[in-house]
Amino acid sequence: MASADRQYAIIAGSGFQSFGGDAKGTIVATIFGEPSGPIKELRYDDHTVFLLPRHGDDLSIPPHAINYRANLKALHQLKVDSVIAINTVGVISQNIHPGQIAVPNQLIDYTWGRAHSIYDGTGTLDHIDFTEPFSEELRQGLLQSAGVANVNICDGGVYAVSQGPRLETAAEIDRFQKDGADFVGMTAMPEAALARELGMDYACLSLIVNYAAGRGENSIHADIEASTMTAKMQSMKVLREFFGDVE
Repeated sequence: MASADRQYAIIAGSGFQSFGGDAKGTIVATIFGEPSGPIKELRYDDHTVFLLPRHGDDLSIPPHAINYRANLKALHQLKVDSVIAINTVGVISQNIHPGQIAVPNQLIDYTWGRAHSIYDGTGTLDHIDFTEPFSEELRQGLLQSAGVANVNICDGGVYAVSQGPRLETAAEIDRFQKDGADFVGMTAMPEAALARELGMDYACLSLIVNYAAGRGENSIHADIEASTMTAKMQSMKVLREFFGDVE
């Protein structure tokens, strides 16, 4: 459950472009440039929660072109303590299906060419401990909220972060599975590491919207079309339980 003494932010992925409703947004300038879009303020009971659209308000920014450093730095400048990252993933593991949601506890980074650190040689350097890439306290808060809301949620799992924007080949998914991955998505890195560098707790609330390449009977896009709304509704129940009702 949300803590009254912490400032929260939600980084919203595809499918959540209308999440902020008519709330006004503000562009927050940073030393890394501007974030993906205006940062909106949502009101949940006693909590003000910042909302940042990861792909822009018009979903025009692909995963590999997102200015992750500006996004996380902007939230840091707004005194954010905890970041809940909403993203969509494909499922690799058996016995997990599209329409469910997950809170991963590990990741493997397969991305390249992304500006992945705030340390660029112009200041001090910190080799962050990234043994556990997600905040366990924040993960447990989401899981407890799911339990209260009676939402079936996957506790843990390894998130493979692919480069995008194309989807993966079946052979790549075979490789990810051999490496131990349960889910595949495109945006958890470098978000998670940047949050750690900036001292913010970070956890993913992942919407499982398709079977990964070579794992399902239908096309991936057919899975996404059939499952996204169900997974989105489940995630909204978790967020309402975590924060309270939206004003």
